[in-house]
Amino acid sequence: MKVRSGNVIGFELNSQEPEKAAEFYSTVFGWEIAKPKWDYRAISTGDIEHGGINGGIAKGPHDFPHGARIQIEVDLIDEAILKATENGAMIVREKMEFDEFYLAYLVDPTGIGFGLIQNK
Repeated sequence: MKVRSGNVIGFELNSQEPEKAAEFYSTVFGWEIAKPKWDYRAISTGDIEHGGINGGIAKGPHDFPHGARIQIEVDLIDEAILKATENGAMIVREKMEFDEFYLAYLVDPTGIGFGLIQNK
């Protein structure tokens, strides 16, 4: 089974004080930060054509209260989850459905958290 894509397409910063984090990153780096939607603030870091990626800031949930996670795009999220777990990953959050994509959170065998995204 081959999981296609694998591009890092975003990041998520989790904080117990997301408003304070948003103010910090906006002030220090000039990032444009949107108003919250689902307690998530979308971030535009700048020019994507020159290597930048966008992400978001959220209030960290109980299973990931603070820190950063990359988001990896895959063509088939169910296959990617299966392949990851067969290779030692643990599922932190099962596949969730949103308007435009599916999202799941896993932890690799060394403890590094990451998200998988499949666009609809």
